[in-house]
This record gives sequence, C-alpha cells and structure tokens, in this order.
Amino acid sequence: MWTALASPFLVPYDGSFRVAASRTRPPRRGPDGKRLEKRLAKLVAAIDDLGRMLWADDRVAVLCIFQAMDAAGKDGTIRAVMTGIDPTGLEVHSFKQPSAEELDHDFLWRTACRLPPRGRVGVFNRSYYEEVLVVRVHPELLKHQKLPWRPPGSRLWQERFASIRDHERHLARSGTVVLKFWLNVSRQEQRQRFLARLENPGKHWKFSERDVHESELWDDYMHAYEEALNATSRPWAPWYAIPADDKDFARVAVAEVLAETLRALDLRYPEPEAAQRARFAEIRRLLQDRDRDRS
Repeated sequence: MWTALASPFLVPYDGSFRVAASRTRPPRRGPDGKRLEKRLAKLVAAIDDLGRMLWADDRVAVLCIFQAMDAAGKDGTIRAVMTGIDPTGLEVHSFKQPSAEELDHDFLWRTACRLPPRGRVGVFNRSYYEEVLVVRVHPELLKHQKLPWRPPGSRLWQERFASIRDHERHLARSGTVVLKFWLNVSRQEQRQRFLARLENPGKHWKFSERDVHESELWDDYMHAYEEALNATSRPWAPWYAIPADDKDFARVAVAEVLAETLRALDLRYPEPEAAQRARFAEIRRLLQDRDRDRS
C-alpha cells in the first residue's frame, strides 16, 4: 500500500527510537525508480489541489521542518515535493548562522517570526532544532547567546527539549499542524555526494570544506539527533526518520506524509450563504444580458 510507505519511519513517542536501527536505504522490495517517479507526480498534483483548498479554507496552517546532515538532500526534497503548491500558499525559510539581532532574543524567536499564517504551508530548512543539534555538538557557540544563566551538565538540553515540546504543543492548539522530517543519510552516501560535488563544476558552489570537517563529528551528531527525536516526537508534532540514501524514495515518502496529513484535515471550500448565492444569480443574469447586447 502506498499510504504505508512512510508510516514505518514514524519516530515512536515512547523514547525507543535508535539511530543505529533506523534505515538509510529503502526496503529491498520497495517500488523502483519509474514507479517512484510516477507516484511523486501524482502526490505533487494532490498536494497542489489540497494546498489551494487549505488556502481557501483559511483555518489551519501546516509547518514542515527539515533537518539532516549536510548533503542529505533537504533542498532537493523541498523543491521536488513543494513544486506544485501555488507560491501564494507556500513560505520557505532557511535558517543558517543566527544574526546579532537573533542572538539578542531567546532561541525560538527567529523561527517564531516566520511561522506560516493560516491557509499556508510553511517550510523550515533547518530550524530551532539547530539549538539542540549543532549547538550541542559545538557547545562553544553558547558563549555568543548571552544566556543570563546556564544549567549545569545536560540540563540545558533537557530544558530546551521542554521548551520545544511546549512551543509545538502551543502551535498545534492554535491551528498549526507540525510535521518534522529527519532525512537519514548514511555516512558512506554523504561521502559519495561530497565527491560528486567536487567532480561536477556545476555543483562546486554547493561544496563547503566546513561540511567535511563536520562529518568527522558524525557520532556526536547521531547522539544529538537520537536524543532530540526521542524527546520531541509527539502525536501533535511527529518526527519521521526518512531513509535518504535514495533521493527518489525520500521525496515520495515525504510527499506521502504531507498529502495524507492534508487529506486528514477535512479541508473544504467555503460555501456562500443564501443571500450571496442569490446575488451570484443576479450577477450571472446581468453578465449574460451584456453578452447578448454585444452580439
């Protein structure tokens, strides 16, 4: 069943997720490249239709968060899955090194300013999760955050997890559906993609030596991801650990989750009231009379 394609990759809510046991490759008997390509096209068309209905319904927003190691395919996945959505109903934000203004606020501020309004799909390419991933692997970054106090040991990360859970629960209560995707690429595949960037002049702009240095901290990052996903995957803001060694499979899996989520929202186009329908009939007659007069 296509609808079951991504469900095995839902991160459980009981803290039992283990990175070492999670897949980076699709199931062996999964659909092949041509079937994936056709399925993605159908899903993109469905997301386009549902996105227009989301805009017209104007009751809820959808926030998709993407986190991953470098070269996992975040940009390509976002582009492939969201390509069908009308630009008026889509907002994409990429979060890199925080600015001086952002460092003068709490760690959730810069993303809270860019949350999608009702009726739109918002995409965060990286997010506030950087504060429990990159900053955890590089705690020296904390010295720039002007924290008035800093809990000892791991309490800081536990407090940030609690803040994230509270934040996402508030979003859910306020009408924002939160979906979170960790594109789970293997260390070997990441290395091959780095080499491909070096060998292709058209991709040199995507290569960063810093990314290679960060990959040397792989085990630290995997530990940080495991704790973050376990601490924050909840029914109102689930994480999906999507196998990302196969880009086509990853894109279809993400699109499947988004399409099924939109379908479950019971979206509908607004129904005009009786007086408005009567007025429509009058305007229709007026326009038809004009056409007859001109002919």
